[in-house]
Amino acid sequence: MSLDVRVLGPVRLLVGGEPVAVGGPKPRALLAALIVNRRRAVASAALADMVWNEAPPDSYAASLQVFVSNIRKALRNSGVDPALVLRTESSGYRLEIAEDACDLGRFEAARDAGVRRAEVGDHAGAARLLGNALREWSGRALADLAGLQFADGFATAMDEERLQAASTRIDAEIALGRASSVIGELVSMTGEHPLREPLWGQLITALYLSGRQADALEACRKVRAVLADELGIDPGPTLVDLEQRVLRQESLNTVELKRSERMAAAMTETVTELPRAVRSGQLRTAEGRVLVIGHGGLRIGRMTDNDLVLEDPKASRYHAHIMPSRAGLLIKDLHSANGVFVNEEPIETGALLADADVIRIGTTVLTFQAIQ
Repeated sequence: MSLDVRVLGPVRLLVGGEPVAVGGPKPRALLAALIVNRRRAVASAALADMVWNEAPPDSYAASLQVFVSNIRKALRNSGVDPALVLRTESSGYRLEIAEDACDLGRFEAARDAGVRRAEVGDHAGAARLLGNALREWSGRALADLAGLQFADGFATAMDEERLQAASTRIDAEIALGRASSVIGELVSMTGEHPLREPLWGQLITALYLSGRQADALEACRKVRAVLADELGIDPGPTLVDLEQRVLRQESLNTVELKRSERMAAAMTETVTELPRAVRSGQLRTAEGRVLVIGHGGLRIGRMTDNDLVLEDPKASRYHAHIMPSRAGLLIKDLHSANGVFVNEEPIETGALLADADVIRIGTTVLTFQAIQ
């Protein structure tokens, strides 16, 4: 029988297309933690922190055993050999499933393939693959576990992944001459994320290419007003240049626009421009380990799918994300329990990084080094 597990929406376990009940919120949280860390052993202590929201009871080991036993029984009753799927490790448990048996794995595979197609100019292939990736979603990630720190952190991180995939698919649709088909989607996206300039650039482009110059100029006015009211700044040079082209009724090269709209690869919110902004850098740990921050940024936390995994009990599962922005490299707090400190100052939601900044997450100290 085919097994399918899902976390891009409510947590679900299906066998042969039929849902399998796994119990209440705590067993579902256990299953979700194992799905996110599929094919990797997760220690019982770490699972307990996730299931009981950082405050597990002394008897958590026995309770976890009961949850695992019930999930195995549900699998067995559905015709799946639980010994092949949910394995006991020396320190915890491991979910052994193929990537195509998990909506998260399918999303990531299709998204990555779509991005590769887009990079070589295969817009039709990119649109198809990215559309397939986005159809894996049925709501916010781990929607039925909202309020658990690990679930909220994972959902926040995946929101960014989903938005970036949607934006890349829209680029491909516009390049294929289907601008009018994405206008409604872009209106909704700019409403939800009004400070993200690349989305406004896509909306203005789609409106203009659909013969709606007046509406495109109205969108230019709206984004100017939003940025002025919320942040006290003007749009960046890409949006200003696009507005001028629309005013002059010039033709738009969608390939050029697609390239320029990557100015915020992680779709970060607009932040105030600073002179001599840091565009690339690396982190150095107290032990001397160096991690270069790539184009897609760097995620930090205790979960094993982070780029920098911290074995720090005061760090949250998904604690922080360093990402590119128009003004430089930005570190964002992913709703962590204990906050992010830069030079011993707590950040509200995000802060731009400068050379030699000292970042503290829990008891872990990291030094940021700018790369010229």
